[in-house]
Amino acid sequence: MSGADTRIHQCLDACRQNNRTALVSFITAGDPGPSYTVAALHSLVAGGVDILELGIPFSDPEAEGPSIQAANERALGHGITLAQVLQMVEEFRTQDTQTPVVLMGYLNSVLAMDDFAERAAGAGVDGLIMVNLPPEEGDHLQQKLAANNIDLIYLLAPTTTDERARQIAAKASGFIYYVSLKGITGASHLQTDEVASRLQQLRQYTGLPFCVGFGIKDATTAQALAPHADGVVVGSALVNTMAAGGEVSEVAARLQQQITTIRQGIDAANHA
Repeated sequence: MSGADTRIHQCLDACRQNNRTALVSFITAGDPGPSYTVAALHSLVAGGVDILELGIPFSDPEAEGPSIQAANERALGHGITLAQVLQMVEEFRTQDTQTPVVLMGYLNSVLAMDDFAERAAGAGVDGLIMVNLPPEEGDHLQQKLAANNIDLIYLLAPTTTDERARQIAAKASGFIYYVSLKGITGASHLQTDEVASRLQQLRQYTGLPFCVGFGIKDATTAQALAPHADGVVVGSALVNTMAAGGEVSEVAARLQQQITTIRQGIDAANHA
C-alpha cells in the first residue's frame, strides 16, 4: 500500500485538520475534444476542487450513466489513448504540482500498457480507480502502483456485505470511494440518511477517508452529504457542462462557476 507521503494522503489529511470536506471532481479525458482537458482541470482547481478525477476513455464503461457514456464516446471519437491521457496529466503538472490527480477507468486500458505504473508516476498521477477490478485480482497491480507511490482506490457500494467491505477496506489505499446509490453514475435517487448510516458502519473497518460519489450534482446534494463524508465526488453534472461545448475558455469558465457554487454549499455545511 502507498504510504502517508502521497499527495492524496496529504490533501485529505489537511482537509480533515481544517474541517473541510474535500471536493472531488470527475471529467473524461479528451471530452468534448483533446484541447479542453487541461484547461478544465485548472479551472476546477480554481473553483475549489481538492482532488481531480480524470476518466480514461473506454468503449464499454459499464458503471456509467448516459452522460459519461456519451463523454467516453466523444473522447474515443477523437482517438484519445491512455498514453495521451498521461500526457494531459503531465501538461497539467507543469503548472500545478500539488493537486492530487486520480485516473478512473476500466482494467483493459491499463493492462494494455506494460509499464503503466512507471509512466503514470512519471506523468504525476497519484491514484487509480479501476471500476471492474475485484480486490482478489488486484494484488499484482497494487504492488506495482505502490512501488511508484500511486494509491489503488477501491469502491464500496450499498450492496457490499459487511464481510466483503472488511476485505476491501483492508486492501484499499488513499481513500475509499463509496457509491452512494444502487445504480449508475448520474442517477438521482440519493438518500442522504442511508448514506450517512452506512458510512458510520463502514468506518469501523478502516481509518481511510471515505469519498462519496454517484448522484451528487449540485450545491444542495453536496451540502447534504458533506457532514457525513470526508469528500464528495461530482461527475455527471460537470460532464454535462463539458458536453454543452463552446470555446475552451468559455467551457472552463462555466466549469469554474459551477464548481464554486458546489464548494460554497459544502463550506456552508462545514461551518454550520
